Amino acid sequence: MPAVLVPSASTPLPAPGDGADPRGSRQKILDVAETLFARRGFAGLGLREVAAAVGLQKSSLFHHFSTKRALYDEVLGRVLSRLESRLAPALTAPGGHARRLDLWIDAVVDALAEQPATARLAVRSLVEEDELDAPEAAGSALSQSAEATLERMIGGFRRLLAEGVADGVFQAVDAGHLTQTVIGATVFHFASSSFGEGVVGAPLFSAAEVARRKHEVKRLLRSGILSSESSAEESPDRNRRQ
Repeated sequence: MPAVLVPSASTPLPAPGDGADPRGSRQKILDVAETLFARRGFAGLGLREVAAAVGLQKSSLFHHFSTKRALYDEVLGRVLSRLESRLAPALTAPGGHARRLDLWIDAVVDALAEQPATARLAVRSLVEEDELDAPEAAGSALSQSAEATLERMIGGFRRLLAEGVADGVFQAVDAGHLTQTVIGATVFHFASSSFGEGVVGAPLFSAAEVARRKHEVKRLLRSGILSSESSAEESPDRNRRQ
């Protein structure tokens, strides 16, 4: 996988469109706004700045999105839907529960690494509840659509854990705490920017470090939840060595 860059002040925005194609203009707005919201947050970004980055007048932007909150909700919804589409196949893949767990981690890490704004935007959406609850935001902390997508993704992971425990593949675990641990090990990792790079001593989004993140998260989970009887039997690494 090619190396990519974390969204920062030096990360170039998508090139402005000419506005000839309304659907193309809307997609360009969403592309630019995704990078800017990840970089600046909801409260720190204005529609005028988005319009300027896209190459539109602010009044033209209103033809597509009537408020900043409407734009933010669609950006976040698109990001979460993109992530869900990568995770869902892992939950129904052939093989045992341990293999599906590994595939799920691979999918999370790949999705976050391929779209650098995703992790930072996800973290901001969770910590900016006060800004999103403000009257001018005209909505709850997360839209109903975003909440539903999050619930499906988290629910799918928790079902995988519950099924693995029921079948004796996984040890009994606290699904809530383990879910939080995985979010920290994946989403926070790719949102941590220069701090994370200082901790691991390498660029987080390089191909080598993305592969290492997959390995470390899977190794942590296997050692923590695989039952002793199933660890050797269901380990994809063991199967590949045979």
